Amino acid sequence: MIAFLMLAAEEAKEEGSHTAFYIAGGALAAWAVIVAFLGLSRQQFPGSQAARTIVIAISAVLVLGATSTAVITAG
Repeated sequence: MIAFLMLAAEEAKEEGSHTAFYIAGGALAAWAVIVAFLGLSRQQFPGSQAARTIVIAISAVLVLGATSTAVITAG
């Protein structure tokens, strides 16, 4: 996933397109809705410490992807 975001950001930088940012931002927004839905519908979400770590890691990667593509395509 990180490699895909890096490749999309490089293409966007070369072309001056904001598509990579839209994809990364859309993925982050979709993840936020999924996590919110699961958190509201399941009292014990995410459950174990391992699941909590995975949710945090995915969230961090998506935030970094959206932020980096925003900075790269802003110029």
